[in-house]
Amino acid sequence: MKISKDSVVSFHYTASEAGAQLETSRETDPILYLHGHNGMFDGIEKLLDGQEKGAKITAELPPAETYGDRVEGQTLRVPLKHIQGAKKKKPKVGDTVAVNTANGVSEMVVLKVGLKNVDVDANHPFAGKTLTFDLEVMDVREASADELAHGHAHGVGGHQHD
Repeated sequence: MKISKDSVVSFHYTASEAGAQLETSRETDPILYLHGHNGMFDGIEKLLDGQEKGAKITAELPPAETYGDRVEGQTLRVPLKHIQGAKKKKPKVGDTVAVNTANGVSEMVVLKVGLKNVDVDANHPFAGKTLTFDLEVMDVREASADELAHGHAHGVGGHQHD
């Protein structure tokens, strides 16, 4: 089956910059998403469109097709209680932290650490970077009626419902 709108795609990826690996899904479950429903970076969707199970693709993508451009002056002051894991280990300047926001969890870089608050750069750590993605399609299937109604893939690596 070829990847097209309304198919559920499972894939592994490795993202790197100038040959240095930044992130990979290889140590966890593959990423699962509903193709054509804005659940994946535009650049990744374009690369995967028309591919089949087993396809391996390597491509360089500009910021506009992944994490976007850096926006200067995007500093936020965040209470430590909104940073995941801060109770066990206080973050340090330069750490990438997971911040609980009204729109879910976002990764941000610590700029300054205070007693009760942390100043963070609200840009994603990979914003403004041209990245090389190595992709491997693990599976492609038709979406279920529930997945189409909800607008996202269900199952391991996708969205879970209780």
